[in-house]
This record gives sequence, structure tokens and C-alpha cells, in this order.
Amino acid sequence: MTASPPDPSSTEPSANAAATPGAATAGNAEAAKGALPLAQSAAAPELASGERSRLAFGAVALALLGLLLLALLWQKVDSMQEQLARQSAEAQSQSLEARTLAKQAVALAQENVARTAVLDARLSEVALQRSQLDELMQSLSRSRDENLVVDIDAALRLAQQQAQLTGSVEPLLAALKSAEQRVLRAAQPRLALLQRAIAHDIDRVKSSAVSDTPTMLVKLDELVRLADELMLANAVPASGREPAEKKAQSTPPLRWWQQALALFVEEARKLVRVSQIDTPEAALLSPEQAFFVRENFKLKLLNARLGLLSRQIDAARADLAVAEDALKKYFDRNARKTQAAAALLAQVQSQMRNLQLPRIDETLSVLATSAAGR
Repeated sequence: MTASPPDPSSTEPSANAAATPGAATAGNAEAAKGALPLAQSAAAPELASGERSRLAFGAVALALLGLLLLALLWQKVDSMQEQLARQSAEAQSQSLEARTLAKQAVALAQENVARTAVLDARLSEVALQRSQLDELMQSLSRSRDENLVVDIDAALRLAQQQAQLTGSVEPLLAALKSAEQRVLRAAQPRLALLQRAIAHDIDRVKSSAVSDTPTMLVKLDELVRLADELMLANAVPASGREPAEKKAQSTPPLRWWQQALALFVEEARKLVRVSQIDTPEAALLSPEQAFFVRENFKLKLLNARLGLLSRQIDAARADLAVAEDALKKYFDRNARKTQAAAALLAQVQSQMRNLQLPRIDETLSVLATSAAGR
């Protein structure tokens, strides 16, 4: 900073003082008194200018400090903006990556669901195949005794059906004997109960009285053949001609008038006939009705024959009962052929009572228990 130039007026008193030394002392004192404020006034601007310079320096320093702080703050804000921009870009890239990953996760989840559905279907198929394989293994792993039991059961049931169809116990008896031999060859203790049951059924079948179906069929055919030869209850007996013919052959030939008289007497005897008829329906039969009576009788016998062949025993018995009633009601009981037909019919009925085939329930129940594994 530069000092201000001295004022020219201030130099004048000093020059005057030098010219007058006497008055200089008094004047100096006064001048000194007057110069002191002037010096003080001259020093005050110097002090003010120093303070201003200091203040200016301080202001400049503060301004520089503020500029420095502002630069630092601006740099910091700039770095923060760059960091925020960088973080924003990173966040945006991460969000895009997260969206992409989310889409991939959704697609993967859908694919996993589809694979799970396929795996479930395959698992169900595998379970079904496993169950089938288990059943197959169980069927293949059955022991020899179980196979033997199954075979014997099938053979006995088939033999029972054959016996029912044929009316003979021979197929059933043969099947029981074969089953007994197979059980004996197996020699298994667990089949001892089956062996005893088969032995009991064999004894039962042998002791049962079974009628011979072919014999009954032959007797029914004989009854059908005799139906046309049976004499009705209201028919005129023709047995009187044979003695008359034999008598005519034994006696000598008669004259013409004797022959005419004998013929007249014979015809007169035919006009009146006395016979005993227990049922009035037989006496009232006409020739046409007699034909239908014979045909109905034969139809009942044929129905009984069909019922016997088809193993309808109750229907066959009912038809035979109706035929027996017709034979007693409409035909002559005293005739020899009627008596023979009645005897045949009674034999067939008695044989049909014993036509029920024996059952082998004991053996079948033991077989069922063995097959169940109990």
C-alpha cells in the first residue's frame, strides 16, 4: 500500500518558526499541541488503510476458502451424481437381468411342471406294470401243491358237470379216484385233509343208488309204442270173435238158415253191452276225442323223455304223473297191454326218484379252503 503525500500547508508553520526563534518556543508548544491532533489525524487514515487491507485480505482469503469449499462441494456433488448415475445404471441393468432371470425361471417352472406331469404319468404306468408284474410273479411262484389243488378242483367240477349231463356217476367216480392218486403221489402233510375228504366222497358215490338213464329212456320209448295199442275204457272188446271162430271150426257146417240165425243172434248181442267204468269221462269219449287222448298221452311221455335228457327231473316227474292219471282214467285197466304200460310207467317213476346224483361238497369245500391258503 502507498502513503499519501504531505499537505503543503503543513510546511508553512515550520518555515515561519525557523525565522523567528523567540517565538519559536511558544509557538512550538502551541504548534506541538496543534500538531498532535494533526499527526493523529494523519495516522488514522494509515491505520484505516491497514485495517482495510487486512479486511480485504481476510475477505479475499474467505472468498478463496469459499471458492475452495465450493469447488470441493461441487466436486463431491459431481462425484455423487456420477456415483448415483452409475448406481442407477447398475440398478437398471440388474432389474433387466432380474426380469430376464424371472422369465427364465417362469419358463423353467412351466417346463418342470410339464416334466412333472409326464413323470407322474410314467410313474402311474410303472406302478401299474409293477402291480401286473407282481400278480404275474405271484401266479408264477405258486407252489406245486397249489397248482395241484387248482387242477383237481377244475377236474372234479368238470366231472360233476359230465355226470349231471349223462346221468351217470362214472365220470365223477373216475375223477375222484384220479384226484386221490395224485394226492397220494404228492405226499404232502398239508393235503391230508383233502385226501380224507376225497375218500369219504368216493364211498358216498359208490354207496349211492343211481338209476340208469338209458334204461329209463328205453322204457319210455316202449310206452310211446304201446300208446297206439292201448284199449280205451269205452272200447268194444274184440276178444269174443276168436272163440266163435274156433267153435265154428270145431262144429260141422250148418245150414243156411242156421247160419243166418246165428248171425242174427250175434248182432243182437252187440246192441246191448254192460261194462263197469269208474270214470264217466271215459264213457263219454267220442272216436275223435279218443285219438287226441292217445296223442296227449304220447306227448306227455315224450316231454318226460326230453326232461330226463335235459336233466329237468321235476318237469319229467310232473309229466309222468299226468300220463299216469290219463292211463288210469281213459284206458281199460283190465286189458293186458294197459297193465303192462302201467307197470312200465311205475318202474320209470320209481327209478326217477333215485335219479338225484350225489354231490361232492366236502371235497370241493376242502379244495376251496386250500386254494385260499388257509
